[in-house]
Amino acid sequence: IFVLNVIGVFIYKKIAINYQIFAHPNFRTLHEVSVPRGGGIVFSCIFVIGVLFLWCNNLLSKELFLILGVGGGLASIFGFVDDIYNIKASYKLLIQICLSSWIVFWLEGHVYIKHLEFLNEIINPLLIFFLVWMINAYNFMDGIDGMAVSGAFYITGTLTLILLIVNGSPELILMFILLMASVGGFMLFNWPPASIFMGDSGSVFLGYLFGSFILVTIVRDELTLWTWLVIFGYFFADTSVTQIARIILVKEYFKPHRSHAYQNLARILGSHFKVTSGVTMYHLMWLLPLSLWTISQPDMQIFATFLAIFPGFIIAYKYGPIFSSS
Repeated sequence: IFVLNVIGVFIYKKIAINYQIFAHPNFRTLHEVSVPRGGGIVFSCIFVIGVLFLWCNNLLSKELFLILGVGGGLASIFGFVDDIYNIKASYKLLIQICLSSWIVFWLEGHVYIKHLEFLNEIINPLLIFFLVWMINAYNFMDGIDGMAVSGAFYITGTLTLILLIVNGSPELILMFILLMASVGGFMLFNWPPASIFMGDSGSVFLGYLFGSFILVTIVRDELTLWTWLVIFGYFFADTSVTQIARIILVKEYFKPHRSHAYQNLARILGSHFKVTSGVTMYHLMWLLPLSLWTISQPDMQIFATFLAIFPGFIIAYKYGPIFSSS
């Protein structure tokens, strides 16, 4: 899978150049030259083909095939069309709601909130809202070279390790390994300085998948919400603080921007490599051990979540939209 992705991205780069599928410098970007985009279509398609292969060989449940294979494929196609034609924001939201509803439809009847029974009356709208937020949140993290794809590689690697330790679902382990191999091949081209961008075909696809994985693993009692919050520690902190700060500081907060802390730090340091490498080290040296702690000491999960998120909150508060405004 890794090799197929390397070959696929190499071929796609030539196609993108021939058909002028570029990300051009503008007020949002941190690049000075045009770069081929839409490369996420490669690893997303190979992942979907892998899912189809596993399902045809009875190694994957119908539920996961429909959610990850069919839904993931639709998310990637939607993202790729957006990469080329720049779909209107209202249409994007409608499609994201449809994609999220697809996940909820196949999980309907399995999601139940203990001790807060009154929320179960509105659980489906809440889940759809969360999934739409997840799709957009991951898209927000694709703002500098290597950030989103290295995060996906770390997340899937951590999930694989955790499920192996706790003797988790074999089919979920297969899914995580498949996705890790897929994004790993793309990361060779997207690591700073990037020679190709994943675009929405990659970031929307990854946001959709991770939202699906969160719900599926929690429903199946494979992982807790606290473990997920630790794994996503930096990404969750950055996107949450940035959105809240922009709602307070910016009148049209919903418009495209480049005021995330990691983007401002890339400008301050004059290097995508330093920031992406720093976040990667934070993932491996801080969040990975804390993630393992949540499964070895379940009673410390809330404290581990605080330790995972708090440093990211501080960084996002100091260097995020407030820094941009000043």
